[in-house]
Amino acid sequence: MLVERLRLGPLETNCFLISDEVGGPVLVIDPGGDADRLKEAIAGRHVQAVVLTHAHFDHLGAAESLAREGIEILAHELDAERVLTPAAHGTGGAIFGFDDHVPSGVDRLLSDGETFTVGTLAVEVIHTPGHTQGGICLLVSEPGTATKHLFSGDTLFAGSVGRTDMPGGDARALSQAIATRLAPLEPDTIVHPGHGPDTTISREQRINPFWPRA
Repeated sequence: MLVERLRLGPLETNCFLISDEVGGPVLVIDPGGDADRLKEAIAGRHVQAVVLTHAHFDHLGAAESLAREGIEILAHELDAERVLTPAAHGTGGAIFGFDDHVPSGVDRLLSDGETFTVGTLAVEVIHTPGHTQGGICLLVSEPGTATKHLFSGDTLFAGSVGRTDMPGGDARALSQAIATRLAPLEPDTIVHPGHGPDTTISREQRINPFWPRA
């Protein structure tokens, strides 16, 4: 499995390009901005789709540019409407002086437990509301190994969690999502957050002050 990270947009959001090691298609996760840089990184490769882990402006700034090239935009059904406007109840960009949104909308809605493939990779959608109502994580399995990768968006960071004071945020829902959806994952699951460095489930269980405790 190949995991490429680009820090894009005004908040240096982690945009991930994932693919298998046999020349399969690329999945783009959270194209936060800097469309020209992103297009340069994917030039000459087949992009299967773009997945938005949630609808905040700093995770989708380059999505409309990719949509105009015929690339499908995927997001959870509860966040799909939010991408249409930069208002507070939408991507939230207007709150901070940004206009980032996806006027062409989401092409395919994702739901909890749904699975799809990217080349030889298996991808599972995990609904983790709290940062936004339609926030998701993607759990990706490497073929032939026990290694799993969690692309956690703004649900879980190294040593922290996503903010819940924006419209649609819910601190209790976020804590419950981590406790019921992420805590049961294998401890050595590699976590690729939407901002900051990678971590693992076991590390967050040990050191994250926001990790739900019994």
